[in-house]
Amino acid sequence: MEVTQEPPYLAADAAFGSLPAFSGGSGLGPDIIPTAISGSVTGPNAPDAIKAEPHGAREVEDSERRAKAKQRRNKPTLSCLECVERNSVANLIASADRSNGPKSKARFVTKPPSRVRKASASSSIITSPVTTDNGWATIENRAHRQSMSSNGSSPYLLSNVPYSKSSPSNVFGVGLQHPFSNYWTCQGGLPEVISVLPSKEQADILIAKYFEVVDPVYPFLHRRTFYADYERFWALPSEQKNQTDASFMALHYAMYALGTQFMQFPSYEERSQTAEFYCSAANQALRVYSYLNRTSMRAIQAMLLMAYFLMNDNHASDAYAWAGIHLRQAYAMRLHRDPDIVVPDASVLEKQQRRKLWQAVFFQDTFLTVLLKLPPTATHSDVPVESLTDDNELSMDGLDSCLGTHSRVENLMSISVIAPQACEPLDPPQPHHIMDPETMKSDVTYMRCMWHLGNIVQENLSSPCSLSLPLTNSTRHKDSLIAAFRRLYKSFPAFLTTLDYAVLQQQVALNSRAIRQNLFLTSNYFHCLMLLHNAENEAQGVATNIKSALEAAHEAIWAFFKLWSLFESEAGVWWVFQHRAFEEALLIAHLLAIPSQHDANGVTTLDPIYGKAKDDIARMMEIMDRYGGSLEMHKTRKDVLQEAFARIEG
Repeated sequence: MEVTQEPPYLAADAAFGSLPAFSGGSGLGPDIIPTAISGSVTGPNAPDAIKAEPHGAREVEDSERRAKAKQRRNKPTLSCLECVERNSVANLIASADRSNGPKSKARFVTKPPSRVRKASASSSIITSPVTTDNGWATIENRAHRQSMSSNGSSPYLLSNVPYSKSSPSNVFGVGLQHPFSNYWTCQGGLPEVISVLPSKEQADILIAKYFEVVDPVYPFLHRRTFYADYERFWALPSEQKNQTDASFMALHYAMYALGTQFMQFPSYEERSQTAEFYCSAANQALRVYSYLNRTSMRAIQAMLLMAYFLMNDNHASDAYAWAGIHLRQAYAMRLHRDPDIVVPDASVLEKQQRRKLWQAVFFQDTFLTVLLKLPPTATHSDVPVESLTDDNELSMDGLDSCLGTHSRVENLMSISVIAPQACEPLDPPQPHHIMDPETMKSDVTYMRCMWHLGNIVQENLSSPCSLSLPLTNSTRHKDSLIAAFRRLYKSFPAFLTTLDYAVLQQQVALNSRAIRQNLFLTSNYFHCLMLLHNAENEAQGVATNIKSALEAAHEAIWAFFKLWSLFESEAGVWWVFQHRAFEEALLIAHLLAIPSQHDANGVTTLDPIYGKAKDDIARMMEIMDRYGGSLEMHKTRKDVLQEAFARIEG
């Protein structure tokens, strides 16, 4: 049987030709013939018949059974990869037992503070999971302090997506179809995936776009070694390409898909179809790789990027579920463990790449769950943040090794471990294959800062929000949390904390990479600070600080406005940035709808931040008109925001 769906075609740029046609292939694969199992116990009193057997017959039967027990089973050969890797779980358990000795430093088991749990349990007010801790208002009646949703789901999602309703709100970004379209035949395998590669010229453009736009904010790939493997692959003849590691092809296609999302196309639909085709190819390569029972750093890198692609492609619920798979695989590969403990003999480069990949997994999990108000999963780790050092990043140790094939979860007796592939020295790099040392250092600094921020966010925001617990249990507790966030932010270097738009505009031509990092960190930090200022706990006398919440929301949403002004095409793609900005605008509208304070003469007294906040909502709605296109998600967001804006006094 052939799948008749045809892939989309690239027609946006002169550099892009049409995708090659699929090679033919048909059939459902080998026939599956179940083995007939015959034989039955005859007669209604079979047990009695067995008891009536002569003693000698039982002895003969017992001797035959013992003889069969002594027969040796057929053991798999070392070249049988599928059979060998069935023992992977047992090896992981055994190695984990050896690693978790008295020197183990396992930590970061995140749970809500005990005082919060006790307060929520003893309070007669905070007893229902229906009420959220942020006092959000419903669309129908935002004047009342009620939850927009039920059962403790995110107040911003307007429904309990993705699992509780058959037709959830598209504010969240719920794809209506399977995220990976099926273009593939049953027997095509990896050659079929490779047959639809873009041309080398097209691939170069997409990879360059990836490193220009995506890599600055998620810099977990080692650029030099990736490009070395990339150029080596394209230099192979067609027959040898078909023998390439399937996880490496998945990484290729995931990067093509993200690169395509940021390319200019005649229409949104054409860009979306082309990017979705590449992501489908990445998924098919992972299926060929058998990603559920094997993994590698390349496989996790590909899956991590595919999750961001799904978010940008209006499949946020699919991205959340997909991220759960690669997070479990990251645990299975022990990326959450200090590499100096679990892989002490690895090269400096491999250890550094393990730390960076875990940071990327942790970062995605933490800040996605903050948006969705769902429990974080990357909660167990003993990787020290400060081990992500500049010296490790600049080290040449391991540069000539086969980095992409390291750290597989596989049997220690597999052929790839006993007889590992010979590694060829890296070819001399081209200028765009490497980064200067200062950029590498700034990347590591950015990752450490986001890691520190993620730790404090996961502990104090993600976990309590996922359980519908109040963020603070007293005014003093709230003040101390806010002070901790501010101390952390002040410890970050100036290139990540500059807020002056004029300064950022001057620097964007010189160092656009650092500007992108600045805007992503600014957005995440002030969004979380906004949630803290907005937190309330009526039972403990903790009230919302309206002015401070508006100030934090203003800085957070202005990070999106700056991104729009400096990188407009990119701002229209990043789902995480758009959704945070939508939440911030909605919270601003809610806070502005609260009755104003009056002085002794009955005159309304408003801080200048109120006027700025109102302008922020108006500007957000104006921008949504431009980047939304025809997607139902954007239309729903705008309708909700307009309704909230209409309720503001004056």
